[in-house]
Order: sequence, then C-alpha cells, then structure tokens
Amino acid sequence: MRLSKVKLAGFKSFVDPTVLQLPSNLVCIVGPNGCGKSNIIDAVRWVMGESSARSLRGESMTDVIFNGAANRKPVGQASIELVFDNSAGRLGGPWASYAEIAIKRLVGRDGQSGYFLNGTRCRRRDIADLFLGTGLGPRSYAIIEQGMISRIIEARPEDLRVFLEEAAGISKYKERRRETETRIRHTRENLERLDDVRGELARQLQHLQRQARAAEQYRDYRAEERRLRAELLTLRWRDLQTDLLSREQTLRQQDTALDATLAEQRRLEARLEAGRAQRLELNEAFNTAQGRYYQAGAAISRLEQYLQHQRELRRRREDEQRQIAAALEQVEAQSALDREQRDEFLAALTAAEPAMAQRLTDEADTCAALTAAETALRDGQADWENFSRRNSAAQSQTDVERTRIDHLDRQLLQTERRLERLRFEQEQLTGADLERELAELREAEQSIAEDLQRDQAQLAQIEAALSTTREARQHTDQQLQATRERLQTGRGRLASLHTLQEAALGRSAGELTEWLRVQGLTDAPRLAEQLAVGPGWEAAVETVLAGWLDAVCVADLDSPACAAEPCFGRLTLFEPPASDAVNPIAFGALAAQVQTPWPLAGLLAGVHTAADLNEVLARRADLPEGGTLVTPDGVWCGRHWLRIGRGGDDGVLAREREIRELDAVLAEDAIALDRLAEQFEQLRIRQQELDQQRRDRQQAVNQGHRDHARAQSAVQTTQARWEQACARSKALAEEQMELDEQADQDREQAQLARLRLEDELLTLNSLQTEQAELSTQRECLQDEFRQCRVRAEAARQAVTQQAAALEALQVRIAATDQALDRLEAQRQQLQARCEGLDADHAADADAPLTVAEEELADALETRLMVEAELQDARQQLESQDVELESGEQARSRCERQAELQRQQIEEQRLAFGESRVRQQNLIDQLHELDADPDTVLPTLPETAVEADWLTQLEQVERRIQRLGAINLAAIEEFAAVSERGQYLDAQNADLLEALATLETAIRKMDRETRARFRETFDQVNAGLQELFPRLFGGGQASLELIGADTLDAGVAIMAKPPGKRIGSISLLSGGEKALTAVALVFAIFQLNPAPFCLLDEVDAPLDEANVGRFGTLVSAMSATVQFIFITHNKATMAIAQHLAGVTMQEPGVSRLVEVDVEEAVRLAAV
Repeated sequence: MRLSKVKLAGFKSFVDPTVLQLPSNLVCIVGPNGCGKSNIIDAVRWVMGESSARSLRGESMTDVIFNGAANRKPVGQASIELVFDNSAGRLGGPWASYAEIAIKRLVGRDGQSGYFLNGTRCRRRDIADLFLGTGLGPRSYAIIEQGMISRIIEARPEDLRVFLEEAAGISKYKERRRETETRIRHTRENLERLDDVRGELARQLQHLQRQARAAEQYRDYRAEERRLRAELLTLRWRDLQTDLLSREQTLRQQDTALDATLAEQRRLEARLEAGRAQRLELNEAFNTAQGRYYQAGAAISRLEQYLQHQRELRRRREDEQRQIAAALEQVEAQSALDREQRDEFLAALTAAEPAMAQRLTDEADTCAALTAAETALRDGQADWENFSRRNSAAQSQTDVERTRIDHLDRQLLQTERRLERLRFEQEQLTGADLERELAELREAEQSIAEDLQRDQAQLAQIEAALSTTREARQHTDQQLQATRERLQTGRGRLASLHTLQEAALGRSAGELTEWLRVQGLTDAPRLAEQLAVGPGWEAAVETVLAGWLDAVCVADLDSPACAAEPCFGRLTLFEPPASDAVNPIAFGALAAQVQTPWPLAGLLAGVHTAADLNEVLARRADLPEGGTLVTPDGVWCGRHWLRIGRGGDDGVLAREREIRELDAVLAEDAIALDRLAEQFEQLRIRQQELDQQRRDRQQAVNQGHRDHARAQSAVQTTQARWEQACARSKALAEEQMELDEQADQDREQAQLARLRLEDELLTLNSLQTEQAELSTQRECLQDEFRQCRVRAEAARQAVTQQAAALEALQVRIAATDQALDRLEAQRQQLQARCEGLDADHAADADAPLTVAEEELADALETRLMVEAELQDARQQLESQDVELESGEQARSRCERQAELQRQQIEEQRLAFGESRVRQQNLIDQLHELDADPDTVLPTLPETAVEADWLTQLEQVERRIQRLGAINLAAIEEFAAVSERGQYLDAQNADLLEALATLETAIRKMDRETRARFRETFDQVNAGLQELFPRLFGGGQASLELIGADTLDAGVAIMAKPPGKRIGSISLLSGGEKALTAVALVFAIFQLNPAPFCLLDEVDAPLDEANVGRFGTLVSAMSATVQFIFITHNKATMAIAQHLAGVTMQEPGVSRLVEVDVEEAVRLAAV
C-alpha cells in the first residue's frame, strides 16, 4: 500500500485544483521559503482527521480555505483527496479487494466538514478505524513536520509510549478497551438503575396487591349496583309504556275532530271558488264597458285636435303671403341701386389706365441703377470678407491661447487646492486618537468580560440552590406520596373494618334492616359501640357478652318488642337501665374493665377476672353460686363448666378499638398530609423563584456574551480603522508627490501659451489699419446702394398701388354683376312661392270642417250611453266583492279553529315524543348496562315498586362509598407489574452475565496489550541500537521503561554519542537530538512500516556529514517505505527519484512543477 497522488483544491495557498503525483518511493518537494510546501503536509494531516485548527497553524477550521489574494477572490470550500494504491491488499477486511482507495475531506465556510471514502460519505471515525494499526493518523510517527523532532525527543515518557503503541498495532486494542470500559460503566449504571427500579416495583407490588383485593370487592358491589340499576330503569320504562298508550288514545280522538273541521273548511273554500269565478265574469264585463268608454273618449279627442289643426294652418298661410309681397318690393329697390354703382366703376377704370403705363417706365429706370450699385457693393463685400477671415483666424488663435492659459491656471489652482486638502487630511490622520480609542475599547472589553464572569458565578450559585431545592422538593414529594399511600391504605382498612363490623353487628341483614327502618331504629346504636373496654380485656368481655354485643340499644323496650316478628331471625334489644341505679363495683369484677354511659350490672353480674387459666382453676372451687371467672384471653369458667372463646384480634370489641385507633391515626396522617402539601407548595414556589432568577441571570449572561462579542467586534473594527489610517497616510504621501509633478508640468505649459498669445496680439494690431480703410469704402458703397434701393422701392410701390386700384375697380364691377344676378333669381323664387300659396288657398274649402264637427257630436252622444253601462257593471262587481269577503271571513274562522286543534295535537305529540325520548333514554341506559327491558321485566315481581329498588340501590352505593378510593386497574396493574418484575429479574441476570463477559474481555485485552507492547519495545530497542551507530558513526542508544506495569509504563531514550557518556536526551545538541529522533522513527518503521513517511525539513539542523548518512539510510529504507520529504539541502535532493517544485509566481497562490529525475537524467544523457 502506497500513496499515489494528492489532490488539492482551495486548501490554503493551493487555490486552483492541483494534483501532486507520487510515482516513486523517494519524492522530494522543494521550493523557496513561504511558497506553501508545508501546506502539503498540513493537507495530508487534515484529510486524515486532524480536528485542531491550531495544529494546522490556524485559528479556526475555516482558515484552511483560501482566503483571497491580491488578484484572487476567496473561495467557498476546500477539499483534499488522498489516493492510495492497495494492489498488494495491505488493508484488510472489506477493503482488501479494492486496488485503489480514495479518502476525501471537504469543508465549507460554515465550518462543517464532510468525509468521503471511495466517493461514499462516511464519518471521521470510519477514516480513523481504516488506518488503525497501520501507523497512519493525523498525529502518527509517519508524519514528521517542522518542530516535531524536538517534540518527540523532549516528549514525556507517557507521550513517547504512544508511538510504540501505534507501531505495535495496539492502538486499536486501547480504543476497544476504552469502549469496553465505557460499556462496563454503562452496564453498572444500568444495574444501579435496575436495582432502584426493582426495589420500587417490590413496593408497588405490595401496595397493588392490597388495592387489587379492594378492587375485587368493589367490582362485586358494582355488579350488584348494575343489576339493581337495570331493574330500576326497567320499572321506570314500564310506567312510561303505560303513559304512552294513554297519550296515543288521546291523539287519535283529537285527529278525528281535526278532520271534521278541515271538511267544513274545504266546503267554504268551494263556495269561495265559485264566487271568485262569477266575479271574474263581472270584471270582464266591466272591463269591456270601460274599454268602449275609453274608445269614445279617444275619438272625441282626435276630432277636436283635427279641427284645431286646420284652423291654425289657414292662419299661417295668410301671414306668409303678406311677407312675400314685402320681400318683392325690397328686391326691386336693391336691383336699381346696384345698376347705378356698376356704371360709376366702369368710368373710373377707363380714366386710370394711362397713369399705369407711366409708372411702369419709371420702375424700369430705377431697377437698372439698383443693379449697378449692387455689383459695386458685392465687390467691396468680397474684399471685406477676405479681411474678416484673416482677422478671425488671428482672433481665434488668440482666444485659443487665452482659453489654454485659463484652463492651465484653473488646473494648477485645483492641483494646489487638492494638495492643501491632502496635507490637511494627512494631518488629521494621526494614529494617536485611534490608538487611544483602541485602548479604551480594550479596557471596556476587559470590564465586560469581568462582569460576564461575575454573572456566570452568580448563575452557578443559583443553579446550585435550584438543585438543592429540587432535591428537597423531591424528598418532600416522596414523603407526600408515602403519606398519601398510607392514608389511602388506612382508609381502605377502615372501610373494610366498618364493613366487617356492620356485618358482625347485624346491620347487613336485609329483612332485619327493613324492620328497624320501619320502627325508626335504623340509627340506633349497638351495644358493642357503647363499650369502652380496658386494654387486653376485649376477648374476655366479648366471650361474656357474646350474644349481647349486637344488641340494639332502645330507650323503651315495650314498643319494638310488641312489633317484633320471628320471621327475620335473631334480634336482641337492650334497654339501658337508669343511671341512678348504679351499684358499687366489687374489686376484681369484669365490670371494672368496662366503661359505658349506663351500668351493665345485669349483664356482667358475678363475673370476676383472673390472670390466667391456672388461677381460674385454683379459684373455681371458691366461686359462689352463679359466680364465674374470666381471663384476658377469653377463658370463661364457672364452678362446673369451662368455655374457651375465640383467640386473636378479630373480635368485635378488638375491631371496634382498632377502628377508633385507626380514626385517630388517619386524622394525624391527614394533618401531616396537609403540612407536607404546604411544604411541597412552598418548595415549588421557591423553585419557581429560583427558576425565574436562573432565567434572568441566564439572560444577563447571554447579554454579557453578546456585549462581549460586540466589544470584541468594536476592538477589531477600531484595529482595522487604525490599519486603514496607516495605509491611507501612505497613499496620501504618494498622491502628493504625483500632484507636485503635475503642477510643475502645468506651469511650464502655461508659460509657453502666454508667449504664443503675445505673437497673435501683434498680428491683430497690424490688421486694425487695414480694417479702417476697408470699413470707410464699404460704408460709401452701402450708402449708394441704399439710395438706389429706396428709389426702386418707391417706383415699385407706385406701380403696385396703381395696379391694385385697377384690380379693385375690376373686382367691384364683377361683384356688382353677381349681386344683380342673385337679386333676379330671388325675385323669381318669391313670385313662384306667391303663386303656390294662391293655388293652395283656392284648393281649401269649408266642407271637411263641417263633416268633422258632425262626427264630434255623434261621438259625444255615444260616450254618454257607454258611461251609463259602465256604472251598472261597477255596481254588480262591488256587490260580488262584498259576498266574497263574508265567505272569506267564515273560512278564516274555520281555519283558526283547525290551527288551534293542530296546536293541541302538536302539544300532545310533543308530550308523546318526550315520553318516547325518555323511554328511549331508559333503553339506552339499559343497553349501557348490557340489559334489555323485555328480558329484565319478566324477572321482576308484578307488585314491584320503584321506591323499594331505589332504597336497595342507595344501600349498595353507600357500601361502595365506604370502600373509599378504589384503583380499578389495580388487578391488571398488579399482573403487569408482576410480569415486569420477572422481566427485570431476567434483565438483571443478563446484565450481570454481560458485565462478567466484559471484564473477562478487558483482562484478555490487557494480556494481549502487555505481550505485544513488550515484544514491540524489545524490537524497537534493538533497531535503535542498530541504527544509532549508523547515523552517528558510533556510540550507542537504548530505550527504558519507566514504571512497573508494562500496560501503562512510559518510555525514555538513553543516548551516548561517540566520545560522550550515556545520559538524558535533553543534554544533547540540536543536531544530535534530530539524529536520535530519526533513528527512533526509522527503528519503528523497520518494525511496522507505515505506507508512507512525510519528512518536513528534518535535515535542517544536520551538517554535511550527517546529511550524507541520513540520505544513505533513507535510500536504504525506501525499498519498503515510501518517503515524501521537504528539504532545502542539495545533498538530500540528490537521493530523490522524483522532484516536485512549489512556486508562488502569483502572490498568495502556490503552483506545482514536477520533474522525474530518472527521466531527466535519461534525456540529458541523450
């Protein structure tokens, strides 16, 4: 396995994609200082997983990306790819079949790296695992960079051991050992957590077992409650069914009455329909009469309008005839006036024609004189224009020079002003203010950093207090939970005791309970409840009063005794004696151990106490007649008999005592629960306050971080401004020099322009004399031309005026002729119109008007007749409307009655529907109880009453309430927790087995590591002893273990150069240290050669002789190891088979130039 090529792109100074070919085992990289040779070493270390930016000579990982140069922009990412030749299959595992392996790493401006293995994305861990045991890595002994030689030699024994571990190939064992130790630690933590969980589960099992028993009892009560509730709902359903049948009968009767009302309503509606049809016929007759009336009125209106139009037309015709006669008289008068004007215009035209001929002759003479004067003026103008051109050229040149001088003066003034501004700006660019501001900003940054540290310390204190409060709250919560569980358990026990006590005292017997309720003795106390027995004597009292403890205490025995019936079993009634009948209690009597509200002499008479059975037997013979003895454990003895009572603490009196004690304990637990709840609430409030303080302080810390970042940014900005000010000052000095040179050039050009301006001014002075002569001559010619032009203009105006007068006369004559023609035509039109009007008047006659007046009289008579018919039709229609209205009122009354009946039916149906809904709700409730009324009802007696079942249901509900809080899921939870306990037990066994397996693996890896390290140490030591004399030309060196245990012992180098004593490596010179380190590295390579070795100027501290020995050793080892070395030494370059030169022709950009030495020698030989 060897490195065949390195591909760089955007990495540090290698901005362009560059490929470094490594065709041989001796590749030398050369180049001047600072050209980027060491960047190749950094690239190899970076792609193999180096994560420290400082180790790559940077501040952050993004510093490896090309950051721009003078003529280059920054790039967005950097990438390095190493291509290995694995044709020999040195890499084992899944990579042995690959002939070429490519490892690539990318990094962007966001600082996120990506790793690729043969083009597939992978993790950094995968790259590290690939090279474990091969001697390669980001900080392995195969990469020797500048300064690393001294670090190897001066390294601590523990650090030097790492190189031998890598050579021994046990680094992967150490990595696995660390992973195994981590697994062991996690396993033990899991075991601890598992033990806690198992302990908690054991406690839960005890608690759940009690809850499961209570839940089973609760479930039985619930089943009975469901049965009673189903029967109660069935009884209610039966009552509703009876009510529904009654309502249904009522609905049918109301529907019959509604049908009768609707029939009467339909009869009335038929009568209304017939009346409406008759009204339609009457309405049609009324409309017909009304139409005839309107037609007659329209005919009358039309005749009246016709008569009025004819009279108006005759009046207009007479007015028009009078207007035409007046117009004819005006046309005749205007025609006579126009003929007189035409004769006057013809006479004036004949008189003006001779004067026109004379004016034309005068105009021809003046035009000839004007032409001669114009020719002379044109010749003089040509001379003047020639002079003007010469004068203008001289004047233009003068203006040009003046403009040039002005421009140069302005430019020179601007340059001087620019120089003044630059000098002022340079004076302002003093670095003192910026340096002072920078110092102040740094002080402010330090102050903010101190405040931030103080806030962080306060935050730590608050978090510590918060942790303490949380622990206290957790402890209080545990106590609270324990108290709640104890209280819940006690209440459950108390409910059980109450249930047992009620059963023992006869309160659960159904018939007896009903009898006591009827007698008003439901709440009457039992005798056992009124007894207060001394401690230890409960069994004795219970034995003596065995048949009296469930006696019902009554004030008067006669009344209930008379009502008692033998059908409900045993019943004991007890009437307490009067308190004034108290007799003194003898010493040793059992009555002395019993305290009651009234004396029990009648029940405990003659009963004395004894300590034990022996005393009873001893005193039995001395007992009086009727006297007895009883022991605390319930042995009751007479003179001739002996009775042994029940033992234990399950007696009625003992149970009553336990109930009282349990009530007291539960009261104390309730008080403790309230106290713990209050304490828990205080701790919760305290935790909330601390949380709020922590959040506030955390915000202050975050704000401090932001302020600190802003302060750092301000410092960096001010630093950049200071650097920019320095650069600007330098640029201003250069610009001032350029402006000074420009000002000197402008002054020289201005002086030359002023000389040229003086020459042009002399030329202008000589032209001024010639200008005066030409100006005089030009003025004379212009005067003569003006006079000729005035005379010609006067003659031309006279001709024009005479021609205009002649033309005006001709126009007037033509206009007069046209006016005469127009008046003639107008006269003819007026005469024709007058003749037409006469014809129209003759055609008109009075006959049509007479006929129209007769038709109008007939139309008036017809309208009177139609109006009488219309009045008769209106009266018939109104009488029919009155009849329809009365019928409509009768129908409305019938409709209201039907609506009322419908409302009654609707109300009845709503009530029926509500009963149906209630019955359906009952059925739904029965279905929820998995019951059906048809199946439940046959099981009930016919005399069943809802009140009886309600009483029984209340009794069952009270029993359920006495059970207290019940965990219904306790049975399933108990089974689930039991199963989980078994599972956790199995897990515990598995973890213990896994822990033993991991510890065995640790011991095995330790043995393997010790053996391999010891073997490697001996081989490297032997190699160092062999190579050291070869490099030094004599002397000796060896390795020593520092420490007793080979597993973690350090390694030290002992060296003795020729002529010196054996001593510490730190006493050697720089060159001796370098050769010793090279000997150690090469000894490691002999044992476990890495695929390649990178040497960065390792030969720098060596002299010429040592360089020769170093080169000989490298050449010899290149048979098995690929060497890539950077050097400035020609002797080292001479051993290379391939040279790669790094240049930096473009500032900040590195390039490669490669030379195959053998090929170059072959070409040189040719």
